Amino acid sequence: MPSTNPRFFPYRATAAAVGAAATLTLGVYGAPTPAEAAPIKMSSADIAPIKFEQYTMPNGLHVILSPDTQKGAAPVIAVNVTYDVGSRDEKPGKSGFAHLFEHMMFQGSENVGRGEHIYQINANGGQMNGSTSVDRTNYFESLPANQLELALFLESDRMRSLDVSQENLDNQRSVVQEEKRQSYDNRPYGHVSEAFADLAYTNFAYKHTTIGSMEDLNSATIDDVRGFFKTYYAPNNAVLTVTGRFDPGDAKALIAKYFGPIARKPQPPVTKLDEPSMFSGERRKTITDPLAQQPQYWAGYITVAANQPDFDALDVLGDILSGGRTSRLHRALVETNKATDIGAGPSEQAGVSPFYVVISFPTNGDIAGAESVLDAEIQKVQTGGVTADEIATALAGQRISLIRSRQSALGRANRIGLDASIFKDPNRINTRLKGLQAVTPADVQRVAQKYLVKTNRTVIITKPVAKGGTE
Repeated sequence: MPSTNPRFFPYRATAAAVGAAATLTLGVYGAPTPAEAAPIKMSSADIAPIKFEQYTMPNGLHVILSPDTQKGAAPVIAVNVTYDVGSRDEKPGKSGFAHLFEHMMFQGSENVGRGEHIYQINANGGQMNGSTSVDRTNYFESLPANQLELALFLESDRMRSLDVSQENLDNQRSVVQEEKRQSYDNRPYGHVSEAFADLAYTNFAYKHTTIGSMEDLNSATIDDVRGFFKTYYAPNNAVLTVTGRFDPGDAKALIAKYFGPIARKPQPPVTKLDEPSMFSGERRKTITDPLAQQPQYWAGYITVAANQPDFDALDVLGDILSGGRTSRLHRALVETNKATDIGAGPSEQAGVSPFYVVISFPTNGDIAGAESVLDAEIQKVQTGGVTADEIATALAGQRISLIRSRQSALGRANRIGLDASIFKDPNRINTRLKGLQAVTPADVQRVAQKYLVKTNRTVIITKPVAKGGTE
């Protein structure tokens, strides 16, 4: 069963109360939580670059091969197929299609029966999954090294000949709707992300959540779903990444065998991701949640795409504000018992990315007082800046997370596939740390001054139902 994966802050631990969010997945997959670290001097020179080669097939499929030649490397391979389509590409009245298709892709194809993809991977000692975000949909598996052909066959067969039938649509529509009930409707703080997206954005691309609405899912027709598949599930709209222990020559031959015959399709339309609501005034909403046990404060500031230089400075700022016990907001809010948990940082998006601050409170916590403390701490950064030691501490945690996220063949395949699809830069896996290390105290102060202002803020406050009260 699919479940929500609340990965708002891609390179750091999130606040426990973030809730249902941006990425939906068939299981749980995410980067490990970094340990807290003391300020140290570091260099990316001691981190071996991930080597890869890439090419484009005649049908437009972007192929990236990253064989693991390191002595003693585990005899495993990983295959990732990332399609350049997410909920951002949906139209009003058609929300939830990208995530619905994540489910549909496991319902069988011309040579693979319903559920057989999962069975074959598990039976051969592997693991597999799929996930949908606002910007992309990906499918991946990790197997013993001698099963590369199986993985490529399974992925190519459903890209070429997915069984988009009324029976499968009805079945998976029900599954997705049940997931919405579990992860959003019947979960504490489950509606916060929906409320934020609707209030913060005017562009529909990011104005709705990946899960979609019950009404839109109910009204989806088989023609709608087949049209979505024909538009976006094409080799020329996908990135195939192979990592692990394999011979590149063998892999190229197998890729040509299985993916080569798949026909190119018309290039999908490009979705505009600009957001005219930036700096147009603060927006606020209060939600009463009968499932919540504690109040929660959620603020979001609209910033830049994750491949822009300002994003690196915002990422460092997030750690300075909330990255561990020595962070500014932890000392100002948690250690003073004004809050039970805090988290801050940017979400990684292809378009304008939100910078979140999430604060959880004890029962009857002072939300207004905590917001005043938050505003004061942000103002301190804006007027007084940050220290080199704070940046070094933030970078230490970032470095650990980046290293851990690429230790496994599957982690590398997923990261390279994401960067190649969303940012058109598969080498970002090697340059990400360098960009973070280039951040200066002046950069952090500047982005705080530019983006973390009230006229660019959306606030969602969740309050529990009073004891004995009703919603």
